[in-house]
Amino acid sequence: MKPLLPAALLAFLAVAAPAQEADLIITNASIWTGDTVRPRAEALAVRGDRIIAVGTGAEMQRHRTSFTRVLDAGGRFVSPGFVDNHTHFGQAGALLLGVNLLDVADEAMLVRRVREARDRLPAGAWMTGGDWGAYEAWARNSTGGRSADSAAFRPRGDMIDSITPETPALLSKWDRSQYLANGAALRAAGATCDWEGVECEGGSPTGRLTSAAAARVRRAMPEKTLEQRLVEARVALAQLRSLGVTTIHDITPAEQLAVYQELLARDELTTRVYARPTLDKWDELRAIGIEHGFGHPMLKIGGLKGFVDGIMGNSSARFYEPYMTTGVRGSWRDSTNTGATSGPGSGMEPAGNMLGNLIGADSSGMWVQVHAIGDQAIDTLLTLYEHVMRTNPARARRYRVIHTQVIRSPEVATRMARLGIAAEVQPYHAIDDMRWMEERIGKRGRWAYAFRTLHDAGVRLSFGSDWPGTNASWYTANPLHGMYAAVTRQTIEGNPPGGWYPEERIDAETALRAYTVNNAWVAGEEHEKGTLTPGKLADLVVLDADPLRIAPERLKDVTVLMTVVGGRVVHGDGALR
Repeated sequence: MKPLLPAALLAFLAVAAPAQEADLIITNASIWTGDTVRPRAEALAVRGDRIIAVGTGAEMQRHRTSFTRVLDAGGRFVSPGFVDNHTHFGQAGALLLGVNLLDVADEAMLVRRVREARDRLPAGAWMTGGDWGAYEAWARNSTGGRSADSAAFRPRGDMIDSITPETPALLSKWDRSQYLANGAALRAAGATCDWEGVECEGGSPTGRLTSAAAARVRRAMPEKTLEQRLVEARVALAQLRSLGVTTIHDITPAEQLAVYQELLARDELTTRVYARPTLDKWDELRAIGIEHGFGHPMLKIGGLKGFVDGIMGNSSARFYEPYMTTGVRGSWRDSTNTGATSGPGSGMEPAGNMLGNLIGADSSGMWVQVHAIGDQAIDTLLTLYEHVMRTNPARARRYRVIHTQVIRSPEVATRMARLGIAAEVQPYHAIDDMRWMEERIGKRGRWAYAFRTLHDAGVRLSFGSDWPGTNASWYTANPLHGMYAAVTRQTIEGNPPGGWYPEERIDAETALRAYTVNNAWVAGEEHEKGTLTPGKLADLVVLDADPLRIAPERLKDVTVLMTVVGGRVVHGDGALR
């Protein structure tokens, strides 16, 4: 028999050991920890950037000192901070600071939006983009079908010239079929009626341009300065922390990585960044010894993003059967057409490009995370993933299908579960894209955003936003709106009654887990975040209502009172006393 003394001694030492002193205690709370062992608690204690205890208010007293800040939550709901699995942070900052015209369809609204953007932009900056008319073509909060007067608005430069005498503006229609340049932009580019693609009346430009003429005007634009990018980033960070988002999985071009590094150096980075370069960068990263997860707790290199197909917004997602509206099946993404935030070489073509990149990236220690939206694109990607798993030695890898928008059948979900592949989905897509989904793909819409089918098959659901959206849609970064979309499958206005394909609804706790626990796991960060347990980062959010106990239709109205990142209150300081 072993002696009892060592065990007794250990027990004595455990009792006698002094409790860690807390910098912050939140008490009188309704805490959802995300931990299956202890799912609920009423208080927690933080020291530095880590949680040191979770339990009852009485248990937290041993960690309290005269220097501890104690916040009474008044019974409010506390959860792990939200992790957004898919953002385009640089685009979001530019859109928030600049001009958003997606819902603009008349002169009055155009003038108002342009004036507001003019007042936000720093001196010398160009006003660009906007994408007017997207919600004129397919009405916002619609459950399907084109608007009666589809995309009829044709703006002129003189509508905005008087309010932008010193701010060059080069604006676009949502489908990029038309562009609008104001007088300041035309003068800066030296554009005249002699240019092909410059519309003129009475010998003077109207401001309307073809895409080719717009490209010539764009050459006159100065490079965006780091300081402007920092201003954009600060606006975007403010929105994220107000929504309780403590980590983003961001699609990150090189110029944006430099912005993050500068924010980190200035101690201004208030949301953690899991940065995702494009897939073709794997060999460059390998050459300098960078693997998945390299970096700082606030900024690290994450997975690499590739592209199989296009998007539903412009009918380029790849399907087995043609679109009902165009008669084509969508397209594969090629190696030079991967979008504004992507480098060359991340697509499917030329033949063998994607497989070569996947095998190389996987063998170099990187995690691959590839965009696939249409049913054929998803099946094709699963086959490619399976080939890599058979070709390369077994290793830690957590593959994702980015978007997983339209599966062909429940068997696809079963296959994903068998392969251990996560579904990186953005539930708000479902309640926005339904306005055109069935018009374009008909009965295949039954398997669009199949949250319940994927979950029941055993696929790990990872939720996010795709913030700020595409040229055809605006997507909110609000995780509560994402939860609402997944739980109700209704527009913000509550349509259709009962939800769009209601059999694919999930419960609120499954949705919350997809924004917290699951997103930590898919990034390989489950030991650092995702649950409120001792030893993990003190990233948490305080809400004004319990999303797990209110009626589903109220989820969209829940607001964030406080956001804490690494023990630091970054939003709502003063909301709790």
